[in-house]
Amino acid sequence: MESKNVLVTGASRGIGRAAAFRFAKGGYHVFLNCCTSVDELNEVRRGIEEVYQGSCEVVCGDVGNPKDVASMFEQIYRSCGCLDVLVNNAGISHIGLLMDMGDDDWRKVIDTNLSSVFYCCRKAIPPMISRQSGKIINISSMWGTSGASCEVAYSASKAGVNGLTKALAKELAPSNIQVNAIACGVIDTKMNMQLSEEERKTLENEIPAGRYGTAEEIAQVAWDLAHAPGYLTGQVIGVDGGYL
Repeated sequence: MESKNVLVTGASRGIGRAAAFRFAKGGYHVFLNCCTSVDELNEVRRGIEEVYQGSCEVVCGDVGNPKDVASMFEQIYRSCGCLDVLVNNAGISHIGLLMDMGDDDWRKVIDTNLSSVFYCCRKAIPPMISRQSGKIINISSMWGTSGASCEVAYSASKAGVNGLTKALAKELAPSNIQVNAIACGVIDTKMNMQLSEEERKTLENEIPAGRYGTAEEIAQVAWDLAHAPGYLTGQVIGVDGGYL
């Protein structure tokens, strides 16, 4: 039986890394993407090959740059005719007052978190339509729903991901392609390591579940969405320990 194919962007660490391992464990050929953390990405590749005896391929590039995305998909389509699953996970945060944020910082957050989803979807969709099958899973955030003080750009980018998810799901539903998003709560990844111990504890106490989520939990939800019934589409699913 021919293996299925998945692209995971931002796969060098955190949720992307966990998702890559989860799909490899499930027998997928995994295309691994990152922009700068190539050594860490190669560790993920070795883990897939050695631990899961799985197959994978590294496709480096800045998913916030349309030229890089075009090159990435040229490489992907030399290996397979179509992706079965696209996991748009790449993302960065920026903490600080809006009035102190520079133009370049704003563009970087929007390009990495939101424009990247557009660029990757645009390249992934045509073969999916031809085959009348595909799953697109966007990693979003609860802050895209409620907004976070001092994370305006991040919140705006994730709100954009949520809107893109809902609109694109309607556009692609007639082609049997499902588009959903996971609105992550506070996940114990490197992105949240910039918080002080006091800030981490305060935030943890606000979560009804009493703890941070794990990257593996989000990866499992991504796996479940990739294998959900076709009628499940256009949803932004909160995985936040009851925070919202």
